Order: sequence, then structure tokens, then C-alpha cells
Amino acid sequence: MVKKSGTKILAMPGPTNVPEEVIQAMNRPAIDIYSGEAVDITKSCLADLKHIFRTKFHTFVFASNGHGVWEAALSNLFSSGDTVLIPVCGHFPVSWSYFAKRLGVKVEFLEAANERAANDPKKLKTALGADKKHKIKAVLQVHIDTASSVVNDLASIRQAIDDAKHPALLVVDAIASLGIVPLEMDAWGIDVVIAASQKGLMMTPGLGFIAANEKALHISKKTNLKSGYWDWHDRQDEPHYKKYCGTAPVHLMMGLRKSLNLMLEETMETIWIRHARLAEAVRRAIDVWATKGELSFNVLEKNQRSNAVTTVLLRDGINPEILTNYCRQNLCVILGIGIGTFEGRSFRIAHMGYLNEAMIFGIIGAVETALKSLSIPHGSGGVQAAIDYLATGPHTGNFN
Repeated sequence: MVKKSGTKILAMPGPTNVPEEVIQAMNRPAIDIYSGEAVDITKSCLADLKHIFRTKFHTFVFASNGHGVWEAALSNLFSSGDTVLIPVCGHFPVSWSYFAKRLGVKVEFLEAANERAANDPKKLKTALGADKKHKIKAVLQVHIDTASSVVNDLASIRQAIDDAKHPALLVVDAIASLGIVPLEMDAWGIDVVIAASQKGLMMTPGLGFIAANEKALHISKKTNLKSGYWDWHDRQDEPHYKKYCGTAPVHLMMGLRKSLNLMLEETMETIWIRHARLAEAVRRAIDVWATKGELSFNVLEKNQRSNAVTTVLLRDGINPEILTNYCRQNLCVILGIGIGTFEGRSFRIAHMGYLNEAMIFGIIGAVETALKSLSIPHGSGGVQAAIDYLATGPHTGNFN
């Protein structure tokens, strides 16, 4: 039997569910890219992205995915032979290092205690303190690693750099955190933040973003890895096509304009609260399921579990593919599979972007149904635990 009715729920960490209003905003004919509406959309999006990034500095948009803006940041900030330090907290810091190495940038790693833990700012301070000649040009820090589901404390990472009295830039991958959890670029002293459209920004894949402060832009004037496409100095020129190094991705920008409208209407603070509540509801369900010992959280410390995605480990001998396939084929819920070192032993529940309580009940209800149907031992009552938590509020509106 193949289900054709109803809407599938994406519970994978990108792409996420896209609001109907955003889809409709893109469902229109092409427009003039040299004047009028297209120019206005670009200017307004670049301005409003500053609010999302919490910065007064420069924002850039690229027709790319997250990997593209990894390379954009690297090619603007470094020269061949430069050294960067990458704290490892899962799969994506290592993946980012491959891009750096292919550009001729040297990489040093700072390992976390294990693949189930966040990065330790004290270890970072020690590593930078030992770099007496300041050969390390930047710390490349992933905020939330969607493979491990760990979240790192960016304010403490910045403090560690400052305490070490080291001039290294702080460059943050916020692809899985922007528009999901608090991120204060200027207040936390972050020099460069990169992001993409398909997660917290509730858009389709295809747009990458960078916010860079004056220190980063000044350094980038002297680097030698910039290509014509990624060079963010060229993108500061006035002609509209320069903002994109060619033809503007106008339909994607139309969608972004609508998604930013929705976010600004909800407000960033409310968005952060919503994600925190929905993530905790999922965690309450997993707490119950885990009582039989067959599954567990990957991240051991509660304060290091992200509000974007939760990685669930399964006991050896239980194939997560049977569970994810069951949810997809029978219940129209698309879970995230394990990737990197977590492949074949985990599944992931994303709780980010365009998501509400009813959708969360659908997601965890599907997982609990699959666990029961597949006879995977688990504690029963996970959905009820989520209901009990969400029933405590906060609520909006007048219920008198």
C-alpha cells in the first residue's frame, strides 16, 4: 500500500518543512533582475538578515548550499598555507576541514572529550595559549552539529579566545542554528557567521548566507584564495547583478523575502522559545522510550543537547533503517538517518524550522508507533510525556 493522502512531515535536519506562503511567493513569473522589485527584494533581505544574525555589519547572499558558503568563507579569509583550528564535535567540523585542505589551508583539530560531547572552551584556551607565534588565523566552530546533535556555547568559545589573548578570528557555522536558537553575532564577538536557507529560515535549499564584521573584511583584502564567484568584496559593488556574481536567483529570493517576513512577525525571541519547547517535548518522549535500554540520547549532558535536532542511538543489533523506513512508508514521517560515524546505529529527530505542537505529536507518535509495531523494546507513554510537558504552557491568547 502506498499512501497518497495528507502531507508528509519532514523530521529530518534539512531540508525542513516549507510554509505554504513561501511556496506561493515563488510561484510566479520571472521578473526584471536589473531594476524595480528584484533590487528592492535584495536590499530588504540583506538588511533584514542583519536582524536575524544580530549584527550591524555586512551580509551577503550566495546561490549555493551550506557547503558553498563554507568555501566562500574559507576563500575570502585565508591564503594558501594559513593554519586554522577546528574544534571537532561530530561530523560537520571534519567535513568543513576537507574544504579547507583542498584550498591549501592547513588544519589543526581540537578534539572533544568524545563524539557525545560539546567542545571544551578550556581546551581551546590552552591550545591557543600554546600558539605563541599566532600561526592559527582562525577558529572554525560549528554551533550545532546535526550528526551528533550537540550544541556548543559560542559565548564561552569567544571568551576562551579572548582569555588566551589570541588574535584568531572566530568563524561560526550556524547552518543548523540560525533562526532556531539564540545567536548574537555582535554581542558574542563573532567575526563571521555562515548559514543556509533550508533549516531555520524555512526556505527551500539553494541560498547560502554570510555575515562578516569589519575585522574580517579588512583581513580578506589581503588574502589570495578568492575566486571571482565567492569574492565578497565584488558583491559589495552597486550594480544589482554584482550581489550575486551574475543572474539573481529571483524566485529563491522571493521565497526568502516571505520567510523573513514570517520570522520578523513571530520575532526571534518567540522563535527561540518555540524551538526550546518543541525540542524539550521530543526529549521527554525519548526519556520514556529509553527506559528499556534499547535506545538512548547520543549527547549525554542535558545542557549540550541542541534544540534543532536530537540524535537517538540504538543498541547494537537494531537496524535503524527498519524504523526510518517504517515511518516513511507507513506513517508519512521522514526521520533523519545517522551520518558519519553515526551511520547504521542511530536515527535523528529534527525539531527545527516550520514546526508546531501538532506536528511534533505526529512525529513522536509515528516513532512510538514504529517502535511498537517493530517490537523494539521501549518504555510506553512517550507521547503522553510530551503532552504533559506541553500542557504546562506557555500559552498565548485568551482562554477564558
